[in-house]
This record gives sequence, C-alpha cells and structure tokens, in this order.
Amino acid sequence: MESTEGVAPARLRTLPSRLIGQVALSANRLVDRALAATGSRRYQYALLAALEEFGPASQADLGRRTGIDRSDVVAAVNELAARALVDRSPDPSDRRRNIITITEAGVRHLADLDRLLGQAQETLLEPLSPDERRRFVALLARLVEHHAGAGTAHT
Repeated sequence: MESTEGVAPARLRTLPSRLIGQVALSANRLVDRALAATGSRRYQYALLAALEEFGPASQADLGRRTGIDRSDVVAAVNELAARALVDRSPDPSDRRRNIITITEAGVRHLADLDRLLGQAQETLLEPLSPDERRRFVALLARLVEHHAGAGTAHT
C-alpha cells in the first residue's frame, strides 16, 4: 500500500486560501526565527520601519499606518523605548498624546532587522526564480490592496 502521510486531498491542494495560509505559516516561522535572534518581534519591526520612513508619529497614527491594534502599539513602543530604540515625548500641541521618534540606535537596529528579514525572504522564496519572485510579490500586493478596501487586510 502506498503511503499517503502528509498528502492532503486534491481539493485542499488547490484551494488558494489554504495554500496562502500554509505559506503564511512558513513565512511567519521564518520571520519570527530571524527576529528572535535580536530579541525583536514583527510589531516592533513594523513600528520602526514606519518611524524611519515617515518620521515621528503619535501612537494612534502608528497603529493606523501599520494596522496594529492600539494596545499592541503601546506594548511594542514600551519595549522599544526600554531598549532606547525609540524616544517617546509629549506632543507639544496636545499633552495627552505621545510622539514617538526613532533613535539612531533604532535606525541601526532596523538595518540589522532588514538584513535578517531579507535572508528570511530569500529562504521563503528559494524555489522561485527572480522573475517569479517579482510576479508573486506583485500578485500578493494586488490581493492585499483589493481586500484592504473590504476591511480584510492585516499587517
């Protein structure tokens, strides 16, 4: 008798939603492993990337820009501030809000994370040619953009 261990039924092997989910699980494991080496997590990376690209922002603005829930932004900012990767200061125009700014140490840390995440992306996309990788990423971006309008996109 032929072994069928690890072989899903044909209808499951062709469901885009299932395939995307399985790739997402692999991608998340690779990313989490890469970030763990630095004591960082995905939310922290997203916040540092937003701050580096767009400049200082309130915690609420960071949450909206990255799609991270407000309470998770607060926890991640607390962790980043404890490591001196961001500065948190009162907003001069509204003392109830904090403005978060990436520090030089945060910029250096982000560069390290970019390198580690680049390696994780290489591992994830290893079976694809450079052209297939570009097309795959473009198609994924198109799906995310389409579903973002329906309120179904997540960071």
